[in-house]
Amino acid sequence: MTFPILALICVAALLGPLLALPARWRIPVVIGELLAGILIGRSGLGLVDPAEPTFTFLADMGFALIMFVVGTHVPVRNKQIRAALGSGALRLMVVAAAAAAVGIGLAAIFGGGHAPLYIVLLASSSAALALPMIGSLKLSGPPVLAMTAQVAMADTLAIIALPLVLNPATAGRAALGSLAVMASTGAVFLLLRTADANGTWRRIHKVSENRKFAFELRFQLVVLFALAGLAVWSHVSIMLAGFAFGLAVSAVGEPRRLAHQLFALTEGFLGPLFFLWLGASLDLRELAAHPPMIALGLSLGFGAIAVHCVTCFLGQPLPLGVLSASQLGVPVAAATIGIQQNLLAPGEPAALILGALVTIAAATVAASRYRAAAPARRR
Repeated sequence: MTFPILALICVAALLGPLLALPARWRIPVVIGELLAGILIGRSGLGLVDPAEPTFTFLADMGFALIMFVVGTHVPVRNKQIRAALGSGALRLMVVAAAAAAVGIGLAAIFGGGHAPLYIVLLASSSAALALPMIGSLKLSGPPVLAMTAQVAMADTLAIIALPLVLNPATAGRAALGSLAVMASTGAVFLLLRTADANGTWRRIHKVSENRKFAFELRFQLVVLFALAGLAVWSHVSIMLAGFAFGLAVSAVGEPRRLAHQLFALTEGFLGPLFFLWLGASLDLRELAAHPPMIALGLSLGFGAIAVHCVTCFLGQPLPLGVLSASQLGVPVAAATIGIQQNLLAPGEPAALILGALVTIAAATVAASRYRAAAPARRR
């Protein structure tokens, strides 16, 4: 990567806030960044190479940070969100049951024997996409908290299950890797909670603020990248490492100054770079060579929306059901692993991404509708 290419990426990333600027459109910033990546990447002008090692590594850093920030935004200490875990878990079980029926049906129609993979994709949610939408549109209230709990659990479980259903031969290693990441995160949480309880963390924070050391940020990055390294080494997605560590920090309590520093680092540079890399990595033209895969992609996308909307029978508002169906990291990870290990049929990786794009478009509209109806709900 060169500085001119990096400048091009930063310029393209401006499409995100530019599309989000008109309030009446209510478009999340990440949508513009994805579109910008598609425009300058494999599906568009081909101005950037998503396989370039530096670009890929920076994108991985951005992904880890995005998931970490998403985890810190989950109000773990909030009694309301803890009370919502039960309803969120119930809704997730209902979604999983519906996903099993639809996934088995899609596997029978399209062949390939990938029913377990389709079930995981249909039942999954994307905290990295849904929670930024919630934040940017300022959605709130008990229904949103319950949906947040559902999305967080669905995303985490899908991340753990994906390697198991894609390549059962490595299932044992992937399970041990997930346990290693979660155990390490738990140890870090105990360390942070002890330091917070005895006042050590507050003293460090005061010295860091007075001396301009940014010690908290440096410490968090050390732990985050160490956990990400453990995840990569143990063949587990860095999504799990980032999100789990974010939850641990949220459970202890994140200092406001650290939150501002992380916001600048993530939202100002590495986060947009990741979403541009993701858009640039997609080759949507591959679908034209395999027309049945277009039908599969659309079926996965609309099927995911349908199975998540089943939760409306449990009292969840329809727009939030659609929003909870949004997918991003899990389909991308499935397509990437499938290509690298030759586990998917020709055109199938692009179909998985097409399904994710369908859910993203639907979630964008649903979140905007829910936000627009907020004044009416308050009256």
